[in-house]
Amino acid sequence: MKNWNEQEIRGDFPIFGRSGPLIYLNNAATAQRPACVLEAERSFYENCNANPLRGLYELGMDATQQYENARKTVCRFLNAACPEEIIFTRNTTESLNLVAYSYALSKLRPGDEILVSIMEHHSNLLPWQMAAKRTGAVLKFLECETDGTLMPERIRQAVTARTRLVAVAHISNVFGRVNPVREITDLAHRQGAVVVVDAAQSAPHVPIDVQALDADFLAFSGHKLMAPMGIGVLYGKKELLEAMPPFLTGGEMIERVSRRDAVYAPLPHKFEAGTVNAAGAAALEAAIRYLEKIGWERLKQREDELTVLAFEGMKQIPGVRILGSADGTQHSGILTFTVDGVHPHDVASILDADHIAVRAGHHCAQPLMDYLGVSSTARASIAFYNTENEIQAFLHSLRLVRRKMGYGE
Repeated sequence: MKNWNEQEIRGDFPIFGRSGPLIYLNNAATAQRPACVLEAERSFYENCNANPLRGLYELGMDATQQYENARKTVCRFLNAACPEEIIFTRNTTESLNLVAYSYALSKLRPGDEILVSIMEHHSNLLPWQMAAKRTGAVLKFLECETDGTLMPERIRQAVTARTRLVAVAHISNVFGRVNPVREITDLAHRQGAVVVVDAAQSAPHVPIDVQALDADFLAFSGHKLMAPMGIGVLYGKKELLEAMPPFLTGGEMIERVSRRDAVYAPLPHKFEAGTVNAAGAAALEAAIRYLEKIGWERLKQREDELTVLAFEGMKQIPGVRILGSADGTQHSGILTFTVDGVHPHDVASILDADHIAVRAGHHCAQPLMDYLGVSSTARASIAFYNTENEIQAFLHSLRLVRRKMGYGE
């Protein structure tokens, strides 16, 4: 790729300067952090460590300003209509649970249908199982093709007059497939349903426009976006959030409290009870600015190049089977695979002996694994800071897996 300074990019990430080799191919689980993100978190604690929204003194106001600046940056990042539509949480899981407890439990009735795609991460399935059990709603599944495609005809058949909520991943954490979210929101809205989008895998790789998607709710985690662990985001349309009761109650989410009642604070603070992760929010802002500085088009081009290089190499290795599309550019950096006769945990252990980090297991998507007829898989997930040499090292190690397990050449 022209004009891509690999050495400069790698130099932005302190972990790659550690002693000892590391080929990190588990980016779909969590990304590495550039120095500017680590510095932003440190700077908050060193220069304006106070409780946001709770002090009418200079330090407290500085902390509040940083926290709200981060919210404005996330608002712009998602193209939300206003900052009040941005709720800071701990992660995608908490964001989705907030919608399930605050929206679904108060809106769903017996016989209503919740539609969930079969490829969902458990975080975008278990909250809806809970909501269905508590409200009497019916949980239905939107099934995909074996390559991960959600066919338009299946979507049309699955969304009915009884559908009240649809939950779907923007990008699958197993297939890497980009799902047709706008087509789903159009169909769902015609039936009066809301759509909840899990953007945990898409936020680090592609620009997101919640207004163009017409998503009602959308969630992502900072740690996959090169921000610290413990900071996440829920976007929700303002009119929906305003009508929802709080998810948690306690400090800072109130306007006034009497002995027997309380008046809740306006958006977004109604949903941010207790001491917030202001340093994490400041670091999330730094992560967003870092990715924007690189540029989404350059970032995606680089990741596609590395993914295709790995994909084409893996196809040449006997016994290696890749789940999903036959087109490497459709994997969004995610290559989930099996090796004939070798358990994925053994695959991961053999690769780890060569200092290559991949994930093995069901990837928090057991219903999809059952649907595909596999118990578990290995997954290599690529980020723009990976290198062609790392991909070649991964391919070399993968070629030796079956031999090391006693299968010969």
